[in-house]
Amino acid sequence: MTDDPILNELQHHLRIVEQTVSESSPQIHRIADALSACFHGGQKLLLCGNGGSAADAQHVAGEFINRFRHDREGLPALALTTDTSVLTAIGNDSSFSQIFSRQVEALASPGDVLLAISTGGRSANVLAALRSARARGTTTVDLTGEDGRKSMAPLCDYCVVVPSTDTARIQECHAFILHVLCGMAEARFLELKRGRGRGAK
Repeated sequence: MTDDPILNELQHHLRIVEQTVSESSPQIHRIADALSACFHGGQKLLLCGNGGSAADAQHVAGEFINRFRHDREGLPALALTTDTSVLTAIGNDSSFSQIFSRQVEALASPGDVLLAISTGGRSANVLAALRSARARGTTTVDLTGEDGRKSMAPLCDYCVVVPSTDTARIQECHAFILHVLCGMAEARFLELKRGRGRGAK
């Protein structure tokens, strides 16, 4: 610890990012492979989350639909957080806990990927979306914090747990991981298109 709060925050941030990468690097590679295979197979990515995680979901959808580092065709990614008519209809007629799961029921197919983002790991609507996706044969991916290790990880094919309960640190680490995934998945998708990627036929 130092007397400078900025340096203290930076050191804490770096410790959490380094620990997450050390613990979860193999899982991040697997998620990137799953995303690139999804896109190469003509399937789509669905994303969901609440609050800051909703913003992350929309951010990532934009990176895939538009571009990240390479000029290429748009990749189908849909944030389930953006259609206010759908969200308010479900929330009003059914329950806020179903705002994502009902969209998964309507839109997800086997071979698609659902990427759920939850810092606290206890969001009822995210948990419901993961259950709905698994029931449909959709690949389930989650980014969460320490409190999601027991609640969300069992519902996921792939789960990255940030070993922290500090919301700010978890969100910062999620942003880093999501950018890493965008870059890796984009590069591997392009390799698959050229017939050089892992699993290419």
